[in-house]
Amino acid sequence: MSKLATMADAIGSLVRDGDTVAIEGFTHLISFAAGHEIIRQRKRDLTLCRLTPDVIYDQMIGAGVASKLIFSWLGNPGVGSLHAVRRLVEGPGLEIEEYSHFGMVGRYTAGAANLPFYPLRTFADCDLPEVNPNIKPITSPFDDGETLYAVPPLKPDVAIIHAQRADANGNTQIWGLLGCQKEVAFASKRVIVVVEEVVEESVIRADPNRVVVPAMKVDAVVHCPRGAHPSYAQGYYDRDNRFYRDWERISKDEAALTAWLDEWVHGTKDHSEYLAKLGEHYFDDLTPEPAPSGSVDYGAYR
Repeated sequence: MSKLATMADAIGSLVRDGDTVAIEGFTHLISFAAGHEIIRQRKRDLTLCRLTPDVIYDQMIGAGVASKLIFSWLGNPGVGSLHAVRRLVEGPGLEIEEYSHFGMVGRYTAGAANLPFYPLRTFADCDLPEVNPNIKPITSPFDDGETLYAVPPLKPDVAIIHAQRADANGNTQIWGLLGCQKEVAFASKRVIVVVEEVVEESVIRADPNRVVVPAMKVDAVVHCPRGAHPSYAQGYYDRDNRFYRDWERISKDEAALTAWLDEWVHGTKDHSEYLAKLGEHYFDDLTPEPAPSGSVDYGAYR
């Protein structure tokens, strides 16, 4: 059964006020288009989760959609701070819950496997357990009774991931830099997949090992080319480093950030209008040359 949906319909039906929402993708394949639609629809009181909340969460939090952030490292990668997040953290407006990268992966993994906790060593000699009561010391039942740390499962209401391609049923293929898209999809109650291309099932079946998220976990498939901009999609377009540098200036000034949201998000009805506003030649320097990978012969029964 086809799960194809518009971005507006997918966000409207699957993201609800008060939800815990995870937009994942590690530098690569970050669904800015979905984040912008959440802003357009003025969702409120969300708990946002992400290993590396960067510019998309700065935009969403600056737009007022979130009351809490569950995260590991945060910042504008290679540039500086997330100034909208910082203003609210330093004021009364945003609750935060911080982990290491591996701590967040452990939480998603425990959620995906329906485990009561995930054990780690990485919080030894770290101050985070002192400020985060969800990081708890435990004693190993094996060996010499080593002290470890446990984090609870994280089961978002909605996971949103961007990918290169999927079929209409939701079988989703990703290549290039992977984050924890698989773990967050299996941990979440509802999953929206945003893709550069929708392909026939035969294309997916011809290269089955590239499937990261299977159809059984997907609720909606949104066809949204260049929907990860200004992050990148391997083989489709490169990271827009100029945008990240510009965001430092924009986000420092609350009025400038509000004006940017009014022009580029609220002032566009969808991602296609956002792209049209960038201009038809904007991606000329961001489009990579073809670099096909070697093919594999899977064989066939006679």
